[in-house]
Amino acid sequence: MNHSVARDIKAAVIREEGAEFTLEDLRLGAPGPLEVMVRVVAAGMCHTDLIIRDQYYPTPLPVVLGHEGSGIVEAVGDAVTAFEPGDHVVMSFMSCGICHPCQSGHPCHCDDFFALNFGGCRKDGSTAVAERDGDPIHDHFFGQSSFSTYAIAHQRNLVKVDADAPLELLGPLGCGIQTGAGAVLNSLGVGAGQSFASFGAGAVGLSAVMAAKVAGATTIIAVDVQPNRLELAKDCGATHTINSKETDPVEAIREITGGGADYTLESSGIPEVLRQAVDALGTMGTCGIVGAPKLGVEAGFDVNSVMIPGKRIMGIVEGSSVPQIFIPHLVELQRQGRFPFEKLVKFYDFDQINQAVEDSEAGRTIKPILRMPQ
Repeated sequence: MNHSVARDIKAAVIREEGAEFTLEDLRLGAPGPLEVMVRVVAAGMCHTDLIIRDQYYPTPLPVVLGHEGSGIVEAVGDAVTAFEPGDHVVMSFMSCGICHPCQSGHPCHCDDFFALNFGGCRKDGSTAVAERDGDPIHDHFFGQSSFSTYAIAHQRNLVKVDADAPLELLGPLGCGIQTGAGAVLNSLGVGAGQSFASFGAGAVGLSAVMAAKVAGATTIIAVDVQPNRLELAKDCGATHTINSKETDPVEAIREITGGGADYTLESSGIPEVLRQAVDALGTMGTCGIVGAPKLGVEAGFDVNSVMIPGKRIMGIVEGSSVPQIFIPHLVELQRQGRFPFEKLVKFYDFDQINQAVEDSEAGRTIKPILRMPQ
């Protein structure tokens, strides 16, 4: 039963396009019938948080961002059946559960995905977060807005994890890590003995590299412009690395693979890099797209060089994952030492959020995780 009331929280707010995060004292309402209040233990910072700060997508401001939260259930709504106070959870993306993609096992392609994850409110237009004087603050970012000491999520976007799992580490499984690993294991279906090239060696790209190793790929190539990321890629399972500032990655991949890669993944969101990822494919190869540019950005390719060799270009969201199934798999792979995504992480205190942003954008930190004050 829901016996909770509104409570005081500390949350990071973006008030203007391109502005820094400001830590503010706000109010959080009680969970609705199918919602859950989570005491946030930690939250990963993702590129998607920063593109909303910069208004690549029209999420309304002011807003509390954060969509890679992990924590402990504090209270549940009256109709919640799958969770109870004390449960350890990871928060992932939100979906409606009733449209055709959701019903057919593809919640990441939910008909309402954009509204539910980027709309800045519940589907009915309400928010759970407000200023002390009652003025609403946009929230429900990816159904959670977890740059906060407490968050309201829906039972649909919560994933229960074992109490002995490293909770403060697990938040990024809700988006970035899940996206890279799922792109390889779920969307593309990379198989044993095949070749895979990751264009971009950030959190998503390096998660994909680790997943390709899990899948048994024997040629795993990481492409980036930052030497430190390429070194880390080797540690994550890459058999080859290419600095695309110094070497033509298409030529290099064709040479390494003997004609082109079976699979490529583009995570930079740069159209010219996407063209390289398509051109680097071999016959019948598939390129997955996970990098998000501004709305309306277009990319080009040579039609005949795609058509004649039977190449495929695939859009991928959240690694084609059903989080309640896939995230526990990743937790177990990490526990076994086969998916060591902890190598990508650096922890920051919540009040260091703007330092985390700076380090992330400069490439010094692959995956910042903010620890909430307890």
